Amino acid sequence: MQNLERMRELIQTIKEADEAYYKYDAPIMADLDYDRLYDELAALERETGTILSSSPTQRVSGEVLESLTAVRHSRPMLSADKCKSVADIHKYLGGHEAVLSWKLDGLTLVLRYENGKLVQAITRGDGLQGEDVTHTVRIMKNVPLVIPCKEPLEVRGEGVISWKEFHALNGTLDEPYAHPRNLAAGSVRKLNAEEVRERGLSFMAFDLISDNLGGSTKWETLRFLAQMGFTTVGYSILAAGASEEAVRQAMDFYQPKEYAYPTDGLIFEFNDLAYGRSLGATGHHENRMTAFKWPDTRYETKFRRLEVATTRTGMISLTAAFDDVVIDGTTVNHAYLHNLDNFTRLALGPGDTISVYKANMIIPQIAENKTKSGGCPLPDVCPCCGSTLVVRQSSGGTRQLYCENEACPARLVRKFVHFCSKTRMEIKGLDEQTLTTFVQHGWVKNYGDLYELERHKEEILKTPGFGEKSFARLQNAVDERRTCTLNQFIAALGIPEVGRHAGRILNRKFGGSWDAFERAILDQFDFTQLEDFGQVMNDNIYCWYSDEEEAKLWRPALNHITFLKEETTMPEAQNNPFAGKTVVATGKLENYTRDGIQMKLLSLGARPASSVSKKTDYLIVGENAGSKLTKAQTLGVTTLTEQQFLQMLADAGIEA
Repeated sequence: MQNLERMRELIQTIKEADEAYYKYDAPIMADLDYDRLYDELAALERETGTILSSSPTQRVSGEVLESLTAVRHSRPMLSADKCKSVADIHKYLGGHEAVLSWKLDGLTLVLRYENGKLVQAITRGDGLQGEDVTHTVRIMKNVPLVIPCKEPLEVRGEGVISWKEFHALNGTLDEPYAHPRNLAAGSVRKLNAEEVRERGLSFMAFDLISDNLGGSTKWETLRFLAQMGFTTVGYSILAAGASEEAVRQAMDFYQPKEYAYPTDGLIFEFNDLAYGRSLGATGHHENRMTAFKWPDTRYETKFRRLEVATTRTGMISLTAAFDDVVIDGTTVNHAYLHNLDNFTRLALGPGDTISVYKANMIIPQIAENKTKSGGCPLPDVCPCCGSTLVVRQSSGGTRQLYCENEACPARLVRKFVHFCSKTRMEIKGLDEQTLTTFVQHGWVKNYGDLYELERHKEEILKTPGFGEKSFARLQNAVDERRTCTLNQFIAALGIPEVGRHAGRILNRKFGGSWDAFERAILDQFDFTQLEDFGQVMNDNIYCWYSDEEEAKLWRPALNHITFLKEETTMPEAQNNPFAGKTVVATGKLENYTRDGIQMKLLSLGARPASSVSKKTDYLIVGENAGSKLTKAQTLGVTTLTEQQFLQMLADAGIEA
């Protein structure tokens, strides 16, 4: 019973670590600790002969984000088994010829091609279904959009960013990423593809899914992928009958410190594909391949202090500072602790002897504290605003320190960034870094202050990166946004669930008048009467409006803004087929942006909606349409291609 209880504890801990790593790209434990827990669980399963259905040894780690469309994989994406020594590798190979390649540390992707064109890109997800990320993968610098093969196929590989690009980009970010893996994963999952265009992501192909392409060996498969235009993972051939020493020598050619991309080990796969398939698979891994992870060398040093900082979510980051130690030729003196539980487990105190290592030979981590004096106190107030900190516990039990002061400068920056962003008020020049500086100096405390930067001109001009010309450009950008539409302003306010689409509906309902919108709130207007407005959105508007602290943030801006009425007159054509109809658009359109199709529908007198329901009259389908198309077909909603939509406009005498 004790063993079973321990197994349940391990499963819960590993599950939480998986979710943090795969779903939120925010690891909560060191790789060494994760491997130790995983190995303990596997050993207990062997010892007890019991494997629980929720065990991570029987499934692929990962979660599907709710903000992206879920797509089912054509074949399950399983992991590789692992070996811990050269002797284990040699025994596993059993004298068979094998392909040896890098085990890349990024985000696993599946690219689907039909008729020679890229039609879909999917993340690994939970191994059975992933997330549709076609929009971002299309702009990765080495992904072929067209290949010289008309047969349908899938290519599996890793989305990665080189160490060089990672360090260059990370230096420009206000909240740097801990590892290129997190940067790659966060970039691929962004909803706005333009935000990742300059991030330098690459796709490294390592497998082909096809019934009759690529040949009979792994080597031929990789050659085929290269011929199709893919950059393949670096690999070599290990001859049949290779001795243990030959295996060791082959592995020695792979030096991670000299490799351009992050890697956490090597992959050995049988070259004969038919033989590999004959070995079958478990629910967790395929027997045709195995992985070898390099052991981390530990170094002793002395812990000195804990450094804390407030992030934009209010979470307090904890970083251990210790005496300099040279690891792999570089001086290391800091390691991120991930969460409060790790800090507690390590029981750190000034002068304690600790052992540190570089996870993946790159990221500094504390392996253990040999002294455990526990003399290092945790902060009880926010280092940014001085508010009392609280401990929050996730559903899985992991604890983090948080600052709950919504007005904390570190947290306020997020709201200013949202207000000034391209799809809201679009004030050019007020990017995250600039806004952080302005907030930290106290020059900007509410949205109205953005329109009064002239008061701080002399101080701003002394700030690095600012001169007379740059300040003038910024002032012009602010002046251009002294006029805006009601829907722009409402979307910029950050009312939960009330974004651009809802803003347009409110703009149309209240004729572009802020006064009319505010009077409706004071008169207890029922917003659920409006198209696409539910009870949650209605309640969110009233909760936001009654929040006095929020009002201090947005109300001063009303003194500086003049609201414009958008002209959305309906065409005079008598046979306009879309007047009064509820229309949804999905997928990528050739002639319209997402905002563009919404504005066009409004100009037609239609009711643009964001979701498909029984009330939907038309669904306009663009490239890579997802679940909305499936739902429309189920409900019997009329679907139109973009060309059919344009033809209906032309037939009605309406300009596209």
